This record gives sequence, C-alpha cells and structure tokens, in this order.
Amino acid sequence: MVESEIIERVNGSTLLLRPDYRGLVTIDWFNPDYWKERATPVGSGGRGGAWFIKESGVHLVLREYRRGGLMAKLSQRLYTYICERDVRSFSEFRLLNRLKEMGLPVPGAVAAWYQKVSPLQYQAAIIIERLMDAAPLADLIPDLHDADWYQLGRTIRRFHNAGVRHADLNCFNVLVSGESFYLIDFDKGKIVRPGASSGWKKANLQRFARSLKKVAGDAAHQQVWNSFMNGYNGSHSA
Repeated sequence: MVESEIIERVNGSTLLLRPDYRGLVTIDWFNPDYWKERATPVGSGGRGGAWFIKESGVHLVLREYRRGGLMAKLSQRLYTYICERDVRSFSEFRLLNRLKEMGLPVPGAVAAWYQKVSPLQYQAAIIIERLMDAAPLADLIPDLHDADWYQLGRTIRRFHNAGVRHADLNCFNVLVSGESFYLIDFDKGKIVRPGASSGWKKANLQRFARSLKKVAGDAAHQQVWNSFMNGYNGSHSA
C-alpha cells in the first residue's frame, strides 16, 4: 500500500480510499439506492450502472462494473476473483492515480469497492470526481471546429507517448470541457511497458475512428479526421 491510498475492510467489503476522503466515504456510497433522488443516471453511452452524485458540496460519479456482450446474459455484475490486486475497481483506481501524477487529463479517483459473493466471484464499483461543465464528445461533434479536433489529436498523442492504452477509446469516453479534452473509464486500461510493440496505438486509433463513424457517420468522420491526425502527428495546425 502506498501513501496515496488507504484500505478499509468492513463487513465483508473492501474499500480503497483516497486519504482525503477517509471518514467520509462509506460502503453505503456504492449503493445507488442509498442516494435515492440525489443520484442522477448518467445518460450518454455505456451499459448503464453510472450515476452523478453529490455529497458535502462535492460532485462525483458512481459507476458499477457491468459486463457487456454474451457474458452479460450469464452474469452482468459478477467477475472472477483471482486476487485483490487484480480486482477491476482497484486496478482502475490505481491507474487513475498514476495518470494524475503524470499530469494527464483524467478525473481523480475517490474510492473503489469490491465484495466477494463467493470464493471465486466478486462485484465492484468505483467513485470518481465529476468533471463539471463537461459533455461527451459524442454529443458535441457537430459543434467542434478543426482546431478542436487538432487539439484532441494532440491530447490522445500525450496518452500514447506516456504508454497509456485505453481499452475502449470511443466518443463516449472522451469528455469536452471548453477547449480541453479528458479521457474517462479506464477499466482494463494499462500502461504499456517501454519497448513493447507499438501496434496497440494503431489499434487504439482504429477503434476511435470506428466509434466516430458509428456516432457521426462516415461523412463527418472524413471531414474531421485529417485535423485530428494532424494534431496526433504534430503536423501543421488546423
């Protein structure tokens, strides 16, 4: 355990906390029913299971870990337990801490939770800081100019230069706030070791391009992609 985190174990649950939230965050915080009308579902993208919440004047996001695809039909919220270090909420909490320390534009992690429901299965959730006055890229595509796409390309390049692989780079996991861009949802994300093949960067960009085409259409993708790649490659400004 490092100084940037505190572990608490309560009634079969385990919490990983940022030190400044010790004594404030409880297990109840990870239960959407606890918040009642104070929890507002996050509307854009994802598989559901995320809520905006507010406590003591602080705006936060609660997100449950949920499966997609065929596995969701078997068990939407349960994951295979191997060891505590590999619990998804703990991995994302620690990755976000590292990215913040590196100066990358991501929300801060507040707390992570998991509970084993059997010796081999667990469920988990995470609470992160809410980026106020920010909206998903998917909702703003028609409003952005070439200079904005250029800036987004530069932002993605910063992550790639730092070896950060986002597992699901899409138009809903990019938030826009003014002239700034942020990446969210780092479930299954990682920092790739130096010297590893760079093929993951190309795959990351291709995934983002597919998302852009799906959300905005092929014509919109073609219109903005050059400006985005100019920013990514450090070419002339848009």
